[in-house]
Amino acid sequence: MATPWYKRVSEGLTKSRERLEGELNILLRKGPDLDEEFWEDLEDALVGADVGATAVTEIVDRLRDSAARQALPDAGAVLDHLADELSREFPSDTQDPLVDGPVVILIVGVNGTGKTTTVGKLATEAARAGRSVLLGSGDTFRAAGVEQLDIWAERAGVPVVRRKRGADPAAVAFDTVQLANETHPDLTLIDTAGRLHTSADLMRELQKVQRIAERESDAPVKSLLVMDATTGQNGLSQAREFHAALDLDALVLTKLDGTAKGGIAVAIVRELGVPIVRIGVGEGADDLKPFVPGEFARALIGRG
Repeated sequence: MATPWYKRVSEGLTKSRERLEGELNILLRKGPDLDEEFWEDLEDALVGADVGATAVTEIVDRLRDSAARQALPDAGAVLDHLADELSREFPSDTQDPLVDGPVVILIVGVNGTGKTTTVGKLATEAARAGRSVLLGSGDTFRAAGVEQLDIWAERAGVPVVRRKRGADPAAVAFDTVQLANETHPDLTLIDTAGRLHTSADLMRELQKVQRIAERESDAPVKSLLVMDATTGQNGLSQAREFHAALDLDALVLTKLDGTAKGGIAVAIVRELGVPIVRIGVGEGADDLKPFVPGEFARALIGRG
């Protein structure tokens, strides 16, 4: 029986699953033969899901090997092994910085990825679990961002540190970390302004925020990138720049319910070597889920 988590993620991945599952079903209707055409069509289906060309080549090569070694009888048997091969692309010993505390998390990313909403959802999740939470409103240039975070903080029943609009984001980080040092919350989340990864000045500003937080904090400081899954390969190029600037510790992949290319999760982890710790599969407070590789892979290809 499918777990509630699997059902929710499967629903969120509807667009990705329907597209990929449809192409896989076409393969099955062509017949059971594991001929060269089958393998080429399987590669095309996975590339179309944004899994990434290099990853696809290696995944299909492993499936070919399994088919030979295990004498898999037909295409259906191969596809039953596909979820296992996809899940192998994700590290199994991932450390989730959001779980252990005390910890300070800088939430970063480009405009429109859902950073502030992610902060709110993470705060709500932690507070419901009985953990103490502190928020820092470092998006000082967007009035709506401050107001939005205030609303989430009120809902979660957690304090938030803020300064007047236009203040130096590094000053907000300083204030937040100082209060965290005094009150010892389990989880401190510092929201930051969305910024173009191509702006050297804005990336240096973000490095300053990170540097001050690390210098002042008694607790470990981690950087978490929020990435919009609908941007696909373009989002991956953005992630490269953030990783180069900040040495990212983890990723949150949002808006997976809005894309037909959920395989981008594989491409991201393979490219950056940074774990995905949460995925967003809807707008609700409960729609940010822990990333479980095996269940994600099965939900993606519709063979749960």
